[in-house]
Order: sequence, then C-alpha cells, then structure tokens
Amino acid sequence: MFEIIKAIIYGIVEGVTEWLPISSTGHLILVEELIPFQGVSEDFFGMFDVVIQLGAILAVVVLFWNQIWPFALTGKERKGKSGLMSFVKMDIMTLWFKILVSCVPAAVIGILFDDVLDALFYNPVCVAIALIVFGVAFIVIENWNKGRSPRVNELADLNFQMALMIGVFQVIAAVFPGTSRSGATIVGALLLGISRTVAAEYTFFLAIPVMFGASLLKVVKFGFAFTSLELVLLLLGTAVSFVVSLFVLRFLMGYIKKHDFKIFGWYRIALGLIVLAYFGLMA
Repeated sequence: MFEIIKAIIYGIVEGVTEWLPISSTGHLILVEELIPFQGVSEDFFGMFDVVIQLGAILAVVVLFWNQIWPFALTGKERKGKSGLMSFVKMDIMTLWFKILVSCVPAAVIGILFDDVLDALFYNPVCVAIALIVFGVAFIVIENWNKGRSPRVNELADLNFQMALMIGVFQVIAAVFPGTSRSGATIVGALLLGISRTVAAEYTFFLAIPVMFGASLLKVVKFGFAFTSLELVLLLLGTAVSFVVSLFVLRFLMGYIKKHDFKIFGWYRIALGLIVLAYFGLMA
C-alpha cells in the first residue's frame, strides 16, 4: 500500500512539473531521494519516471484535440470540399510538419547518446546547475522582452526556420537534465519573438512525439518483463499524471495570458540552491 501511495505522489509531481517550466527531472530526483520505491529494480525506476509522462501526453491530446487532429471526418469539417484532400486539414497538417522538424535535433541526440548523457549528467549537481542557469535565463529574457511586441501571435505564423531553432533549444534539455524540456523550448521561442501563449501551446504539441518517443525508447530498453507490483505502479503513476496534467495545463494557459514567466525563473533558482544544499550536506 505504501508503494502505491508513492506512485500517486510521483504521478502528481510529474503532472505538475512536466508542463510548468520548472523541470520534472529536478523534482523527481528529490522525490526519489526522499521516498524511493522499495521492491523494484533501479532499471525500473529509470524507465518509470519517463514513461509516466505518457499520462501527461494524453492530457494534451484530450484538451487540444481540435487543434491537433489533422483529419476532417464530418461534412461540416470538410466545409463542402470534395476529393481526398478534403479529408485533410492543411493548417494542422502543416503544424505537424513543423513539429517534426523541431523533433529532429533532439531525436538524433537521444538515439545516439541517451545512455552516455544519462551517465554524465543525470546527477543532482548537474540538475541543480541547469535549474539555476535556466531560471536566470527566464528572468533575463522576460526583462529584455518587457515593452517589446512579439512578432508571432498565432501558431500559423510560426515558420519552419523558427521550428528548427526551437528544436535546437530542445536539445539543451535532452543533454542536460534539469533544464526542463518546456523551459528550454519556451526560452527559445521567446528569444525568437514568439508570444508566450503561442510558445506554450507549441511546447505542449511538441511534447507529444518527443515524450512518446522517449517513453517508447525506455520501455524497449527495459523490456516488457514487469512484475505485478511494477505494472501497478507504472499504470497508477501514469493515470495520476494524466488527471493532474489536465488541471495544470488549464491553469498555465490562463496564467500566461496575464503574467510573465519570471516567477518560474525565481522558483527554479530557489529549487536549484535547495538541491545543491541538500546533496552537499548528504555528501
């Protein structure tokens, strides 16, 4: 029963921190240190904290279905058009091509160097440094953006060159745990002159193939030989992550319409210092 409670806690932490630009990895490292799973292998946990992101992905799909489903199935959606292409929503299909372009840099790095990068940088000190550095970046960029009008206020206005540059920023998160995938892509988007709302939405949509691919890679490496306890923990953590993500995504989209990201920058700095202090004292 205690392990089930832990899985619920992990799911809550994942659901909250995956979408807020504060690093789910940094938080999960702390949770793992404070309440580690008992009776499961270390390899399982390395897979667990990635795969429960599938719940967060499903929340994006549910909330933004009309904005991401590229096929017109009803006569109303087809708007009187005929022929095979009438079943395709070209604006959404173009968006997916842009998302795929953004995925390329991180996919190459992840496939080639996933295990090496985990061995080098998946530790509390590196995570804490990444938290602090990108926390400062949020504050600096928001101050720099103050009074400036964004060049891109609609998803349709985001071009392929911008999509590729956002993908390059996502590589930073792929290399350095604690950077935050959403944090890195939002910082990159803001630097490119993209509005906060568009930056957040694009980050959500970009997460679908990225997080699905990362989860699939981890499951394949782990294998499918789950114990009954491991399977229960994985399914429960994923389900909780989904439910919590529904609320967090709604909150964030409402929040950024009226506020900037600086509060998340300050929070990241504080958390990074806490991680450094905690693991420094434990050393």
